[in-house]
Amino acid sequence: MIDKTVALEGQGENQGSIALIGQGMLGPFMLVTTLFALWGFANDVTNPLVKAFKEIFLISNTQSSLVQFAFYFGYFTMALPAALFIRKYSYKTGILIGLGLYAAGALLAIPASLLMNFWIFILAFYILTFGLAFLETTANPYILSMGPEETATRRLNLAQAFNPMGSLTGMMIASSYILAELQVLKFENTEAVRAFAASDPSAHQAMQLADLAIVRGPYIAISGVILFMMVVFVFSKMPDTGGHSEDGKFGDIIGRLTKNKNYYEGVIAQAFYVGAQIMCWTYIIHYATETLGLSAESGQKHNIAAMILFLCSRFICTFLLGYIKPSQLLLSLAVGATGFTFGAIFLEGMVGLYSLVGISACMSLMFPTIYGIALDGLGDDAKLGSAGLVMAIVGGALMPVVMGALIDAGPIIDGMHPVKSSFFLPIVCFAVVALYAYRAKKRHLHEA
Repeated sequence: MIDKTVALEGQGENQGSIALIGQGMLGPFMLVTTLFALWGFANDVTNPLVKAFKEIFLISNTQSSLVQFAFYFGYFTMALPAALFIRKYSYKTGILIGLGLYAAGALLAIPASLLMNFWIFILAFYILTFGLAFLETTANPYILSMGPEETATRRLNLAQAFNPMGSLTGMMIASSYILAELQVLKFENTEAVRAFAASDPSAHQAMQLADLAIVRGPYIAISGVILFMMVVFVFSKMPDTGGHSEDGKFGDIIGRLTKNKNYYEGVIAQAFYVGAQIMCWTYIIHYATETLGLSAESGQKHNIAAMILFLCSRFICTFLLGYIKPSQLLLSLAVGATGFTFGAIFLEGMVGLYSLVGISACMSLMFPTIYGIALDGLGDDAKLGSAGLVMAIVGGALMPVVMGALIDAGPIIDGMHPVKSSFFLPIVCFAVVALYAYRAKKRHLHEA
């Protein structure tokens, strides 16, 4: 009998005759895959708000990065409750709860904008990501269960390939509808906005109200899409692939997971990866505007280019996984991401920005591949194990705040712009991912 861990980690070998998607699973697979695009949209329509809210509310980089803290801390808060919920009930029920919370959080943008209250926006993002935590905790293991174990990581990479489509849509809306229309971003810099607010407070308040009305628009629109998807899922027959089960004591499962190096190291690597991803995509706008003097809209266009590269690379990497072991490909791309990040720090002008864009090609594989490797051979424990990997998204809450503080504190290296020097933090993150990939590769060779 082939060891399950070896079968999954050895996915680069002899997969031609093994089905990627199980019999009768194509329809459900396609339907669940739409969820990946939905949470991708939320992630990337929100990222530019770090820069936008800094100007609208006249707050610091550290304070504005609380947008990301609230957004990704919601994952940490709700991932484990979501996993326990689907153990007792079903994947379908978990999806419906997730969609409901997603819609509720999105609709909170209405009172937040009308009251011009930054903290209600923070609450809205926090609740919205309760829904995303339910969706990710449910959809990822559900996809893994929709076919042979030998092709599980490839199957998840294929489903995750549609996540950037939602992200790209969110980015384009953020660029063409939000950043391009915000009046506050027409000012030369923050000091000019402060001067305007001091000279004419009522006009500044009117501008804030108008800008926040622009911000809330996409959230109202996506809430309508989500409610429609809820109806679709309610009336769709979804196969039971073992998502609900109360077999095994909670403490015993946690004990096994915490003793599994492949798993708990994967959780750590995932936290650092998500932190790196969010930092690179959030602060690309700061990089463009503050180090190169480009507009926020132009910075977001480079972010869109990064996402297109990410999307194309995801499909390419999914193909390559048919020939290369996941851990080997993950290691190669982590090293590549580190190199591009050094380029963003030390290369001058547009070349540095292009290096920052290039990081996305290397990041495309990381989340689903770490996820798949970490859950290798866990069997039914993967249901709770998936929660740990979703909780690891908290890296996206913590790292951007640290990066914002680094920017506010000034340059790490004399003479270097603080935005540039702050990218040493993503380098640390990619190094952790590379170490995990190397150790996973060694474990596979040892077990083989």
